[in-house]
Amino acid sequence: MAFVDQVEFEIRGGKGGKGAVAFRREKFLPLGGPSGGDGGDGGDVFLEARSRLGTLLDLRYRRLIAAQNGEPGRGRDQFGAGGDDVTIGVPIGTQIFDAESGVLLADLAEDGQRILIAKGGKGGRGNMRFATPWDRGPRRSDPGEEGESLRLRLELKLMADVGVVGFPNVGKSTFIAAVSRAQPKIADYPFTTLVPNLGVASLGDERSLVIADIPGIIEGASEGAGLGLRFLRHVERTRVLLHVLTLDPDPEREPLKDLETLEQELVRFDASLAERPSVIALSKLDLPEVKQAEAELRSALEARGVTLYAFSAATREGVDELLLELERHVRRLDPAVAKTPTRRAEDRPHGDAKGYAEAPESQD
Repeated sequence: MAFVDQVEFEIRGGKGGKGAVAFRREKFLPLGGPSGGDGGDGGDVFLEARSRLGTLLDLRYRRLIAAQNGEPGRGRDQFGAGGDDVTIGVPIGTQIFDAESGVLLADLAEDGQRILIAKGGKGGRGNMRFATPWDRGPRRSDPGEEGESLRLRLELKLMADVGVVGFPNVGKSTFIAAVSRAQPKIADYPFTTLVPNLGVASLGDERSLVIADIPGIIEGASEGAGLGLRFLRHVERTRVLLHVLTLDPDPEREPLKDLETLEQELVRFDASLAERPSVIALSKLDLPEVKQAEAELRSALEARGVTLYAFSAATREGVDELLLELERHVRRLDPAVAKTPTRRAEDRPHGDAKGYAEAPESQD
């Protein structure tokens, strides 16, 4: 299944039905009296976060999503039926922006969170609504109102306990494959991972960690180099960062320098990431040259007050210890960390402010 984390499309609430102009045939009433009913209200458009979804692929080729129009009113005091609502399912962690203004409209960070994003138009009044003692046979009615319409941009930011970051080919994908059932592509060339991978690592006793493998970050990524900004935004929603380092054949690179580059790129992208809890780990410990370099790197980091964890995904040496350390960091955090608050109803730039009130439970 393709991973799609950004889409853009138009949504439209249903149009309200037209009010009817009709008359009943009754003795002693002018023209029989008005009997035109109101038109039905147009359907609303909702967005709902669903845990079973992991990508925006279903919305990739949608250009317009519209709710059903309300039915027109009819004679004999019959009101038109309201249009059916539309509920758009999106993955947890989806942010909704107004595509034209760039304003954040909502952030669906919890399973089942549901918002009204475009309200349907109100149905028009039929002529029975206009009867007065002075005009008992009105021939006027209201047209239905248009539903709210706006263009949305949806961006998915993965929600995970741990975000694994590092240069290409340091062993991030191998690590997540070793600790979970995720099956990322693993090869010995740069940028093997082209999409983020999610895995769930079990620690026993109903304890687990959701781990996200963020595609390789290189120097200049915050300015668009390599995979650029496309996947850096996923780091924002992870609660703890795992920096994975290793030796590289390139003589211009060494683990300590890689770590400094990673930290700089993350802070350039989002300064708040400097405060995010992080764990430093050296991978590929089964390789002799990495084993030899471990002591020197550990001493250099200890001088900075940082503990180094070393592991081998191939032999699982040090893997369990690393997972327990990550769990300790996650447990210390408030569950609300790394979540962007949903935009308040009164901040809504389109239509009626009540459009962002909590919607009734989905009936579909």
